[in-house]
Amino acid sequence: MHALVLMAADAAAGDSVNLWGALGCAVAYSASLLATLDAFADLILARGDSPAGRLTPGMGMKFASKLIAAAIAVVSAAIVLALDDNWFAFTTLSIAFVVVVGIGVIVLLRQPKVTVRPPASTGG
Repeated sequence: MHALVLMAADAAAGDSVNLWGALGCAVAYSASLLATLDAFADLILARGDSPAGRLTPGMGMKFASKLIAAAIAVVSAAIVLALDDNWFAFTTLSIAFVVVVGIGVIVLLRQPKVTVRPPASTGG
């Protein structure tokens, strides 16, 4: 009888959600979100500072590295949540990430590209 009670307790404990893991994944999602938005802001600022609104190689590398690091962190956190069977956290964090990044992309696309005009000649 005692072994049966222990087996039932182990089964009940196995169904609980790993809250520390979910918290760590939420932090990874939020850090990735901030890195993504920072990369978008860098791109918007670089368009205004560079000739013809193009990125310099250094700014392009900075932009891409932030996005790649954010993608690695989000995919890793999503895998951890899926392996923990924490589908609620997986779904809510993924939806929140996609919505906020989608808003950032819309803002990025609506930002006008800067074109450099030659200075007007003064007829002198």
